[in-house]
Amino acid sequence: MIELMLLLGQTQQAPGGGGGLMIGMLLFVAVFFFMTSRSQKREKKKKADMLGNLSKNDRVMTIGGVIGTVVGVKDNEVILKVDEATNTRMTFIRRSIQQVVHSDEDLKGEG
Repeated sequence: MIELMLLLGQTQQAPGGGGGLMIGMLLFVAVFFFMTSRSQKREKKKKADMLGNLSKNDRVMTIGGVIGTVVGVKDNEVILKVDEATNTRMTFIRRSIQQVVHSDEDLKGEG
């Protein structure tokens, strides 16, 4: 029984040592994380620029899907007019704005 445990505990060395495979895998993982973090930084900067440039009369869509026209921008708040007929206005925090809508085509791409 002890001999069997000793045999199972021994590791077999591959002829090449297997070090090259491990280095390749680590390199692949490092490149993957680098590319992922770079794209996340780019998206975060793009959204921060969009939120920083919000101005009156921009047509926007919130994270919840509410579409409206910006009538006021305060420090951390954006006031949207969501209904022309009743002049209904809603206040959102700035980071809840998902995108500026330039045309109806922008909305069709969301879905």
